[in-house]
Amino acid sequence: MFEYHVSTGDPERMGVTKVGRDACFAVSVRDGQECSLILYRKGMDEPDVELPFTDEMRFADVCAMRLRHFPLRDYEYNYRIGGCIVQDPYAVELRGRAFWGEVPEGQHAVRCAARPESYPWQDDRPLRLAEEDCVLYVTHPRGFMMDVTAKVKHPGTFEGIREKIPYLKELGITQLELMPVYEFAETGGARAERRHMPVRKRGTLSGNYWGYGEAFFFAPKSAYSASGDPVRELKSLVKELHRNGIELILEFSFPEYTSPELALDCIRHWVRDYHIDGVHVTGSGAPILALALDPLLGETKIMSDTLPVERVYEKEYRPRERRLYEYNDDFLVKIRRFLRGDADVVWQTAECLCRNPVQYGVVNYVAGHNGFTLADALRYEEKHNEANGEGNLDGSDHNYSCNYGVEGPSDDAELEELRARQARNALLLTLLAQGVPAIYDGDEMGNSQQGNNNVYCQDNEVSWIQWPQDEKELALQHFARDAIAFRRKHPAFGRKSARVQGTPAISYHGSRAWYGDFESDSRHIGILYAGEEALYVAVNMHEEALELAVPKAPAGQRWQIVADTGREDGAFFEDGSALPRRTGKTVEIPPRTILVMAGRKA
Repeated sequence: MFEYHVSTGDPERMGVTKVGRDACFAVSVRDGQECSLILYRKGMDEPDVELPFTDEMRFADVCAMRLRHFPLRDYEYNYRIGGCIVQDPYAVELRGRAFWGEVPEGQHAVRCAARPESYPWQDDRPLRLAEEDCVLYVTHPRGFMMDVTAKVKHPGTFEGIREKIPYLKELGITQLELMPVYEFAETGGARAERRHMPVRKRGTLSGNYWGYGEAFFFAPKSAYSASGDPVRELKSLVKELHRNGIELILEFSFPEYTSPELALDCIRHWVRDYHIDGVHVTGSGAPILALALDPLLGETKIMSDTLPVERVYEKEYRPRERRLYEYNDDFLVKIRRFLRGDADVVWQTAECLCRNPVQYGVVNYVAGHNGFTLADALRYEEKHNEANGEGNLDGSDHNYSCNYGVEGPSDDAELEELRARQARNALLLTLLAQGVPAIYDGDEMGNSQQGNNNVYCQDNEVSWIQWPQDEKELALQHFARDAIAFRRKHPAFGRKSARVQGTPAISYHGSRAWYGDFESDSRHIGILYAGEEALYVAVNMHEEALELAVPKAPAGQRWQIVADTGREDGAFFEDGSALPRRTGKTVEIPPRTILVMAGRKA
């Protein structure tokens, strides 16, 4: 039996740290409760020894112990606090939770593990991509390739995501954001106990499919590992993403009462130990200001719904590279309202398409996990959450969607083509907007959740991406790929600066050039992007064709159409085509269509 030599540890370093051949354990214990360290031989679920923390090892609400010459790699651990066995909030790995949906039985079934060994990163480092090079893809780490249509060997795992890297690269994605990948309880709670709830033929209902709430924020989720080693598997995924020019952004949702120090230590841990490129932090316990001001995170992208920029930078300060990003629903609401033809929204649409702050960036998207998918926003006007077992009372009632006359899928070919064109319009507007465009979880392939706008509990085909299987289903996917390539080829749409020397960088046009039509009944806009390459985006969301002014092309150039969302046979053609039906200084734009024109040498 190992001979334990115990002394006082360092209370300023929470969790488990290695000091030479010694190991230090530190944990927060409130209200002076009794606390002891429980040690297990690796792989065993019965304790090897239990070591109480003495008064000398207590520092206010921290208990700290040091074990001399301790073989950390051969042991697992827990704490007994106030008579209850609990896991370490700073644990970097949990054992005993390897299978999704299974509830561990026995008080010692789940144990904490330290990882003293290093990972062979070689020359890997965070990529630090410039904002204008970023195209973000947001997905669930399980639902992204859990369905059989994904055709991967390891569905629902980090390894399965790695199998899909070629797809992301071909699509043109340079940033991948994953919903929570840390250890959370997907089962349990009042909602999960409703066994009468309907379940589809494959998969299950889960109390917490998304992963929000209380969690072990330092530990990658074991159930997301195909190999049984989530730490190494996730690091290998990061390394492979970087090899392919793709950054990894991880989402963290810190609930209320989360210690700001724990949240800050957590993000530092993932940046240091996993080489992640950025974080999207949500929840009422997220210490946004502390993260934004932390010099150790000075090269890490920080995304949040709210940014206290005025408390981060002086008014005159201009960061060399923007690394703070505002991530909210404002773009989604305005673009969806514009697409369905709402009144009094054209000016707001023009403003959000061209928004380009100096000190921080914006993330633009037309769909997110909290609400309808893009396809469902064009099929449903009412939410259909009955399968969640809450009487269709959960989820937002405000989706800014339009079904164009029929609720749900339709056999009407003309209606379905209109919906397909609106999907192309939505994706293109997102990709032509200033800022970082974000595509959500299968929207580029028309993925539907059958009108469910709150799939927090749906671990089945409702929430899993249904990958397209034939050419008709692949059409939108090909459009998205071409649209991303189009954006990257024309830097005016991802312009780093809001200014172009000598001329307005962006100007608005309507039925007359240089005069935008911002009246209540207007549902059209022309936007001119000046610079080395002149680009004119003409948008018509009326139900009928419209004459829109075309400003004069730069000297020695003439306008040619290079993109047309009204075409089903390929919307992008860099060789250009002549302007259609031009009369004087205007051009006819078909209903619900976007034309993009480029100035080419005459």
